[in-house]
Amino acid sequence: MSDQEMIGEAVARTVRTLRGRHGWSLDELAARAGVSKGVLVGLEQGRGNPNLSTLIRIADALGVSLTQLVQVRDEPLVRLFPPDRHVVLWRGQDGGTGTLLAGSDPRPSLELWDWILRPGELRESEAHIPGTKELIHVREGTLSLNVDGHTDTLEAGTAAVFVGDRPHAYGNETAADVRFTLAVLDP
Repeated sequence: MSDQEMIGEAVARTVRTLRGRHGWSLDELAARAGVSKGVLVGLEQGRGNPNLSTLIRIADALGVSLTQLVQVRDEPLVRLFPPDRHVVLWRGQDGGTGTLLAGSDPRPSLELWDWILRPGELRESEAHIPGTKELIHVREGTLSLNVDGHTDTLEAGTAAVFVGDRPHAYGNETAADVRFTLAVLDP
């Protein structure tokens, strides 16, 4: 495969992915970028050979750099995060932990966490960037979840989705450990 064909495939993949993330139709992206729908169809099918100004307009409309739009990646389909790559980023006063298991990049990013809260421990979090969502699943114990001043009690087996762009906290008000899995989606 020639360099031009590899770049064409990379652009096609990137435009399809970013357009999908925005929830835009081909018509909407065409209007925002000031290009014809036909140009976009050809581009997304890897058939187009757009000029530099067209690529710049599409990159601007999608909110990415031209470099990101045309970058040919040798990124594997699956990235593994074995246990020796897990990172404990929070330690509670009584031995609880917040361990980052895996994460994607660049934005939008998704993080997967494993948490243990010992009795009486509290993890307070400032508001994340606007649009952040968090998903939580309590595997063991009873978690006290406070989001923007509202507290919910989550028993083992319970899952919840909440906005992470407001102050929030995870707490253990019981005499037993709480174990939960957390996913954070930053837009």
